[in-house]
Amino acid sequence: MKTFRSSEALKGALVSFRKKNKKIGFVPTMGSLHEGHLSLVRLAREENKAVVVSIFVNPLQFGPKEDFWRYPRDLARDSRLLKKEKADFIFAPLPKEFYPEDFETSVSLSRLSRPLCGAARPTHFTGVATGVLKLLNIVMPRTLYLGQKDYQQFRVIEQMVRDMDFPCRVKAAPIVREADGLAMSSRNIFLSRTERREAPFIRRSLEEVERLVKSGFHDASKLKQRALEILKLAPHARLDYLEIVDAQSLESVIRLKPGSKILAAIAVFFGKTRLIDNVLIRG
Repeated sequence: MKTFRSSEALKGALVSFRKKNKKIGFVPTMGSLHEGHLSLVRLAREENKAVVVSIFVNPLQFGPKEDFWRYPRDLARDSRLLKKEKADFIFAPLPKEFYPEDFETSVSLSRLSRPLCGAARPTHFTGVATGVLKLLNIVMPRTLYLGQKDYQQFRVIEQMVRDMDFPCRVKAAPIVREADGLAMSSRNIFLSRTERREAPFIRRSLEEVERLVKSGFHDASKLKQRALEILKLAPHARLDYLEIVDAQSLESVIRLKPGSKILAAIAVFFGKTRLIDNVLIRG
């Protein structure tokens, strides 16, 4: 396994794979890896001749009062984990090399970036799209692997790749959870013991929505009301949003239609720590 700081050096290392038409799989991360990230690396390893993992805490996707400087970083630990998973290349660019002083381009999506996380973080997905498109142009993968936990990010990137005619497939893998149901996240380490005990109620609120839909409930407002009743069992949780949206357009759903695919998505604060989760449901 080799680690690169320079985009040009990584491009040079990947030339031989492209010349021989060998598939390259790419897993973009911000580091502080957990089992959710590693499951994506394993999937990429199964399907490709070369696996590239980026580790880059992208400053463009953080707002001025968000946790950019607090976000956990441990490249040595991440490298050990990726070596065990047989990743071929780590790309850990330096911010000044990735975004030089004269960098001024941005990529934005007008519709998919506005709801859910975008409502409170209006610049977030512009930063995500800009950073990921730049990474894609460096790596030029056959397949890009993302986790379902960041479902809106998946849809934004999937749409961007389609709109920009970028020649790669975008693949989403299932959410990986702790034993008590909490979605794995690099931010979970910031939870206090009390907050960690309460955090699984995020997942349980979504399970209640899923259960009710399967039992015949179709009114979105009532589904959200029942989910919020579950979340009240976590007194330290502060709701950012709970929404039921169309899984493709991310537009709000008032009443579920039979056979439709919806997303129940939630974001919750415990202190300064913001956690997200979701579930895909057939109406």
